[in-house]
Amino acid sequence: MPRCPRPMSLLVFTILIASLTPSLSTAQSGSSDKAPWMNTSLSPDERAAMVVKEMTLDEKISMLHGTGMEGLSPISPLAIYSDGGAGYVVGVPRLGIPAIQMADSAYGVRNSGENGRYSTALPSDLGATASWDLDAAHEYGALIARELRAQGYNMSIGGGVDLAREPRNGRTFEYMGEDPVLAGKMIASLIRGVQGEHVMGDIKHYALNDQESGRNAVNVNIDKRSMRESDLLAFEIGVRDGDPAGVMCSYNRVNGDYACENKYLLTDVLKKDWNFKGFVLSDWQGTHSTAKASAAGLDHEEPGEIFFGDAMKEAVQSGRVPMAEVDDHVRRIVRSMFACGVIDDPPLKGVVDVMGGFEISRKIEEQSIVLLKNERAQLPLDASKIHSIAVIGPHADVGMISGGGSAQVDPPGGNAIMPPGKGQTHWQDHIWFPTSPLKAIRAKAPGAKVEFLSGEDSSAAAALAKTSDVAIVFAYQWESEGMDLPSLSLPEHQDELISAVATANPHTIVVLETGGPVTMPWVDQVSAIAEAWYAGSQGHKAVANVLFGDVNPSAKLPITFPKSEADLPHRTIVQPPRESTTNGEPDAWKKIASGLPAFQTTYDEGLKVGYKWYDAEKKPVLFPFGFGLSYSTYGYSNLKVTPGGKVRLTFTVTNTGKRAGAEIAEVYATLPATTAEPPKRLVGWSKIKLNPGESREVVVEIDPLYLSIFNVDQNAWQVVPGAYTFLVGGSSQSLPLKQSVSMK
Repeated sequence: MPRCPRPMSLLVFTILIASLTPSLSTAQSGSSDKAPWMNTSLSPDERAAMVVKEMTLDEKISMLHGTGMEGLSPISPLAIYSDGGAGYVVGVPRLGIPAIQMADSAYGVRNSGENGRYSTALPSDLGATASWDLDAAHEYGALIARELRAQGYNMSIGGGVDLAREPRNGRTFEYMGEDPVLAGKMIASLIRGVQGEHVMGDIKHYALNDQESGRNAVNVNIDKRSMRESDLLAFEIGVRDGDPAGVMCSYNRVNGDYACENKYLLTDVLKKDWNFKGFVLSDWQGTHSTAKASAAGLDHEEPGEIFFGDAMKEAVQSGRVPMAEVDDHVRRIVRSMFACGVIDDPPLKGVVDVMGGFEISRKIEEQSIVLLKNERAQLPLDASKIHSIAVIGPHADVGMISGGGSAQVDPPGGNAIMPPGKGQTHWQDHIWFPTSPLKAIRAKAPGAKVEFLSGEDSSAAAALAKTSDVAIVFAYQWESEGMDLPSLSLPEHQDELISAVATANPHTIVVLETGGPVTMPWVDQVSAIAEAWYAGSQGHKAVANVLFGDVNPSAKLPITFPKSEADLPHRTIVQPPRESTTNGEPDAWKKIASGLPAFQTTYDEGLKVGYKWYDAEKKPVLFPFGFGLSYSTYGYSNLKVTPGGKVRLTFTVTNTGKRAGAEIAEVYATLPATTAEPPKRLVGWSKIKLNPGESREVVVEIDPLYLSIFNVDQNAWQVVPGAYTFLVGGSSQSLPLKQSVSMK
């Protein structure tokens, strides 16, 4: 969602509103001990149905929209009761239904600094996905939820899972890569972590919000089968296994209709095919109609009440929107509140566990750093044998970069590259956390001379590197909502810097702080490369632990790194014409609400997303999906495939190295030729911890959904009879085990 500053100007209404509605400020959490719907032995459906029967039309309408946001919609005087988050929904105190307090929280709680609070930044969502660790994803969500509760929020606005059809998308870092099974399973575990702490979770942006350029106007053209087997499959797994309270529909159009008034997406697929029981809320300014959106399956408008406030009441009273439709919207919202425990166990503001958050963030980042290259065992570094280290790169003396937009987490003390007291975060600022790689490296090598240069002068950087035992270059690429990357190249002449340093010192290590893949014209010059992503509140310590061998890296890429942009399915991102943009015009929200003229993008690559594209088109890549090195090595043997309702694979993984480590064993399947599918697809994996020399039998059971194709004519998933080949190994391009079976 776009920029959403807290509406502080509304404080002038406080006295007026308090006098008109004195119960609001004291009864938002509700109190109705004798009400039958407060019986916790009843199901959420039963409790919600009882509440809806007691509500007036005005009370129902009040739950169908937010209270507005500066610059995005008119603001209700009731917005003063917002806790400072992205959205606020008035409750029904007389029935014990509390307000909904929503906060942006993709990789941590946003706007905490503006609200005088603190939040932990976790590694970016894409980075955490590189762990391929469902338990880590669960803890990721649980930490966010605990910090939301401590700040008074009861709904998380995170859960991004759109597939990386376009790696230059400015929100790639908020999503979970290019494979629907990996993304779907990881997001489901994250949602369960959130909701296990009695905070409502969501999944977004439904659907095909795969570029930011012209997002309010673009119409995505794609066939149903490709849609169901790619982006929508990630959502299907996330909804089925995560059971989120909310699904946030996206800004873009899909095959002609806005996603937030698209009956096929919201009703036919989400609510009927997937039996989704929660509520659909619009992205901020994603609503464009009343009757059409309501009939299509939109339950709630954010951030204001342009279409689902007075306009909805008039539509109900005139008969254009049936009361039963409104009742279903409200029932879904209240049901989610009961199901997630936000009514029975409301949040209580408290002190965030800062140190506990640091520990979790560091551990997840240690599992998320992907070792991409390690020639001649350059890593891990041995501090006892190194006398001098050159640390080079923009701001590597003070911090590490974070991702921008509505995901932005405020760093403690403010932007680390600004003077003390001057580092407040602003929309699309480049925000650096006070996580100094220089300090972390000095702490690991106290006996070495560790010197820093920014790299602004590449000649000086090369000179320092030449006189050092090891050169470590920290390079970054910043991403943010509201923009797409102009290219996959590193900005600020960093490619030239890395090349100059590597020419001067063959022992050059590159640490990448990026939101997604980057091109590497210097790849053959450097000895080691580590992808650290946006590394979170303890990223510097996690990186140092990996570089110096306190942690054996185990992460693997959730997204392909192409050799060049010429190899992408689309050479360029389709840009909006002038009439399909607002360019910061006054009252731009009115133009957006009325509907900007559509422009077209077509995903004619269809089923071939990510590695499936490179496989099908036989394009070599820089680093493949599922790839990642370790300080150990692993062997695979003894594959046995047993067909049945769930195909069962057993195989042995052996740690053939000299260090304990964790291996992510990946399972792919090739479907019968009659299915016309890409060459292979990920269907399962297992993460195994092994001591040196240890072998372990691994069992992976394959969900039949992951072996199915979507039959458009039957509107159903289908396992096609024929020969299925299963491949097992350490990446999508290293699969030593292979066995075919016939399935009926």
